[in-house]
Amino acid sequence: MFKKILIANRGEIACRVIKTARKMGIATVAIHSDADAQALHVQMADEAVHIGPSPANESYIVIDRVMDAIRRTGAEAVHPGYGFLSENPRFAKALEAEGVAFIGPPVGAIEAMGDKITSKKLAQEAGVNTVPGVMGLIEDAEEAVKISGEIGYPVMIKASAGGGGKGMRIAWNDEEAREGFQSSKNEAASSFGDDRIFIEKFVTQPRHIEIQVLCDNHGNGIYLGERECSIQRRNQKVIEEAPSPFLDEETRRAMGEQAVALAHAVGYASAGTVEFIVDGDRNFYFLEMNTRLQVEHPVTELITGVDLVEQMIRVAAGETLALSQGDITLKGWAMESRLYAEDPYRGFLPSIGRLTRYRPPQEIAAGPLLDTAKWQGEAPAGETAVRNDTGVYEGGEISMYYDPMIAKLCTWAADRGAAIEAMRVALDSFEVEGIGHNLPFLSAVMDHPKFVSGDITTAFIAEEYPDGFNGVDLPGDVLRRIAASTAAMHRVAEIRRTRISGRMDNHERHVGEDWVVSLQGESYPVTVSADREGASVRFGDGATLRVASDWTPGDQLARLDVDGRPLVLKVGKITQGFRIRSRGADLKVNIRTPRQAELAALMPEKLAADTSKMLLCPMPGMIVKVNVAEGDEVQEGQALCTVEAMKMENILRAERKATVAKVNAAPGDSLAVDDVIMEFE
Repeated sequence: MFKKILIANRGEIACRVIKTARKMGIATVAIHSDADAQALHVQMADEAVHIGPSPANESYIVIDRVMDAIRRTGAEAVHPGYGFLSENPRFAKALEAEGVAFIGPPVGAIEAMGDKITSKKLAQEAGVNTVPGVMGLIEDAEEAVKISGEIGYPVMIKASAGGGGKGMRIAWNDEEAREGFQSSKNEAASSFGDDRIFIEKFVTQPRHIEIQVLCDNHGNGIYLGERECSIQRRNQKVIEEAPSPFLDEETRRAMGEQAVALAHAVGYASAGTVEFIVDGDRNFYFLEMNTRLQVEHPVTELITGVDLVEQMIRVAAGETLALSQGDITLKGWAMESRLYAEDPYRGFLPSIGRLTRYRPPQEIAAGPLLDTAKWQGEAPAGETAVRNDTGVYEGGEISMYYDPMIAKLCTWAADRGAAIEAMRVALDSFEVEGIGHNLPFLSAVMDHPKFVSGDITTAFIAEEYPDGFNGVDLPGDVLRRIAASTAAMHRVAEIRRTRISGRMDNHERHVGEDWVVSLQGESYPVTVSADREGASVRFGDGATLRVASDWTPGDQLARLDVDGRPLVLKVGKITQGFRIRSRGADLKVNIRTPRQAELAALMPEKLAADTSKMLLCPMPGMIVKVNVAEGDEVQEGQALCTVEAMKMENILRAERKATVAKVNAAPGDSLAVDDVIMEFE
């Protein structure tokens, strides 16, 4: 077994690999750029080597710099994680020439299956159903338009070396095909150093289901069930689960056996993933093979008890798989929510900055994996697990140079409903401040009826949130639970406030029982009667809720019991009440005396500033292109400029017909959120 491995990656996946290596008694080496000098993976590793400036194309994906770090530290093997160099055959060849083990598949398998065009041709030759498309490379935008028209819109424009949603665009017409080709080409060159593009038919309303395979160098191969990855935004997975709520055992077996056969056909050895598109009749079509560890691998680990990183290391060391297909049983259900530094209220645009508060929910289960070996038969009801794979910490900074993922929050339970409920509580318990993030959106999905029923496709987000995410309107019963809870909390805060030494001759000022709680446009007159065990909150219609909690003023997380059911609230103090965040909603909760509420109702509302004649920068980033000039008349939907942030190009378009009065930014300018890019007449 190896004595020392280098992790050629950063962030949460580097930390994940370090955890397993530490468990196996293997020393680890981290590499880092300027921006990552204080990163968590650097702190966790036994050694760390600086490899260059902050941009990935000047550090993490520069093979010579990584090879130099290997030589300097004497690492015997390299785990590439995902992204960066994980599917780069030149890197694998460089390691082979150096006599260093690559903790991944053979070079031939990477070349055969890591390239999307080649992999599709091989799949077709093997008799595997594939999505219609043109596998040849596309030279320019006009050829892309011609081919798209021949295939028939909509089409998917994809980077051959792409992954993680980078270099991918859906085009519904000629104009979008032309724009999408150039943006995909630019993103592919920036992210992967390979700008080759191909086009395929975009299958509407598909499910994205993938099979995890594991093979060794001795001819053995198994599959470890499937993952449902249909909840996606801009082709980037947001929520994954295992198993899929859609597959039956027959389809699962057929997909698994086909995936293993394909892996054997290319001499695959290591962990890998075969991705399929599955239609409503459970017909499945080969999409691509990822010759690396997937971002969403934890959900497979949680339902099988198999440490995939450990298996990758053992295979790379020449060991024979200790597992056979008969050893793999799927127990319980696992969910993964990807926490991104993206502001859902601003069209999910990237957010950067310092994490002024980062408090994940407490992990439940020993070690990085849930131990299922002791179970006999079905997973035990009532058992739950929480796992959080992350590469950040409180006080750390989210950089503009890398992927915006902060963490992968996973829950496990005996069945899907229980796993979803565990995720709801875990998301509500996750405290993140200082940047925009998608926690509210993740919570909203967990409560969405279509998701809860399992009736989902890759079009879920586009169909259910066509105008973007604007927060959640909570139902009346939930509002009442929050109203009762905040009324009881307010009473506690008022008592604390009056206990000031020397005031009122050391006697507490009386705190009233009657209050009016206002939230989400509703007002609830309540009476709060407290005792040692909690408080009874009676509403104006006579209904009463019992609230118990150990919350104290100043705590930013309140865990309450409301009529025997748990409720978790993120709490911020505002004048006459609280800012409450729960289940995807961000609420201003005012708690006033009846007289204060009467007067507040007479106050006029403050109007927001008019920015309708300005194009504001929606994210911190750099202007790549300005499409218009002063005096130009623009039409609704016309491209105005392109902003690049976190390796993604974002085209900003006109919302209505207007004339450009002033352009305040030029290509190469770095802008902050809400900087004025241009003004209109």
